[in-house]
Amino acid sequence: MKKLIDDLYKMYSHILTGDEEDADIIIFSVLEALKRKDILELIEEMDEQELYSMVGLYMLEKFKSKMAREGVGQSQMLTEDEIKHLH
Repeated sequence: MKKLIDDLYKMYSHILTGDEEDADIIIFSVLEALKRKDILELIEEMDEQELYSMVGLYMLEKFKSKMAREGVGQSQMLTEDEIKHLH
């Protein structure tokens, strides 16, 4: 996977602006062209640390997304009735 990232960077470095959208566009374009088999081959080539990092990042993002969907940690505005009943 590291080689693929290095190759992509070399290929596109002359047009990068430093904006995160550059990375999004390039990576999602590459992913769109890959088949499941190709992706699994890339994963097979990863060392243990890369694999744990990838899965950990995926799990973290999914967990954060679920928290956001469920409204965990978000303060909610009190209704008028709730404000009246505060002591």
